Amino acid sequence: MSKVCPLLTIGPTIPSLSINWLSTKPTASVVYMSFGSCATLSNKQMEEIAWSLKRSNFHFLWVVMDSEKGKIPEGFVEEVENKGLLVNWSPQVKVLANKAVGCFFTHCGWNSTIEALSLGVPMVTMPGWRWSDQQTNSKLVGDAWKVGVRAKVDEHGIVKREEIAICIKEVMEGDRGREMKMNSKKWKELAIEATSEGGTFDTNINVLVAMLRSTK
Repeated sequence: MSKVCPLLTIGPTIPSLSINWLSTKPTASVVYMSFGSCATLSNKQMEEIAWSLKRSNFHFLWVVMDSEKGKIPEGFVEEVENKGLLVNWSPQVKVLANKAVGCFFTHCGWNSTIEALSLGVPMVTMPGWRWSDQQTNSKLVGDAWKVGVRAKVDEHGIVKREEIAICIKEVMEGDRGREMKMNSKKWKELAIEATSEGGTFDTNINVLVAMLRSTK
């Protein structure tokens, strides 16, 4: 077989570290933080995020790409080992579906936004790229769907640790946070309805397949 097609061994397949870690945490007690696979943050922004998470009263799961690890303050990982976990990748859909996750701190890329919306997870948004869809998505999350809050930048374009803490606390346990959770649940139910048999997504997919077949 190897003479016909090159073979690569993959494995062993073991459960994700992040999922195992989440399974030990209470319901809605964890802040999940991820900024996608392309976004890069300044050293100052990484520092503000790190110390905000350290000072918070919540567990956190922070996805930090290998290329970004050098921006994490020295000693941070050791100081938060009892309340937080840093990983370089996570199975995001499975993480967002985990009952331990109570908030998603996101750059607001479209895929991440829709995943959180469909799985009923309220958000703190920190859109970074002004020329992409992140700004629009963030506005939809906060103003149209009302399932999250946007973290405000200072005059230097940095979201300070105090602002991060306020936003996370509001989503996790504030009055607005309770409303966001209710709205998130509603959108999750609508997503399930749309993707179920006979739903709008299911129907439209069938229509598309029929159209493609008719063009052969």
